[in-house]
Amino acid sequence: MPEPNPTAIPADAIDPPENRQAIFGEEAVSAALASHAAIQGLNDLLIDAKWDRQELTLTIAPENIVRACEAAKAAGYNFMEDVTCVDWHPSEPRFQISYSLLSHRMKQRIRLIARISGDNPTIDSITGVWPSANFYEREVFDLFGVTFAGHPRLTRIMMPDNWNGHPLRKDYPVEGYR
Repeated sequence: MPEPNPTAIPADAIDPPENRQAIFGEEAVSAALASHAAIQGLNDLLIDAKWDRQELTLTIAPENIVRACEAAKAAGYNFMEDVTCVDWHPSEPRFQISYSLLSHRMKQRIRLIARISGDNPTIDSITGVWPSANFYEREVFDLFGVTFAGHPRLTRIMMPDNWNGHPLRKDYPVEGYR
């Protein structure tokens, strides 16, 4: 019989919970998924949480996004897959910044989201945690007008430098500004 591997990952850390029901709310998700690595690592930073369709979405206060990314990385989420934005115009907070993170070791994905105001759409850059966020943040800046404080080179990446406005905003004219 083979000897147990002390560095082996426990089976419950790899497999998602068997619960096929959606769970909403920070307290309910934290209770139902108490052994989940992301819940353990980020529990003190959560504003809200959702487990739906086998996906874990954690809402973080915008001012805590860098701390949350550092905590997720420490919890084993070693790969930042994507940073994107949703414009909820005319609702406030208007913009939702979504960070997709992956743990190769645990074979789990999580999504961190932060909602920011449309009046001053600014959030801290996570390029210090994951340098690969550089171009994703530039894309969100270019197309939505969200500013990433502390970004090393926040310039347009898709539109010409002299382009007026941000074309993926919901209030951007369909035919552009004339």
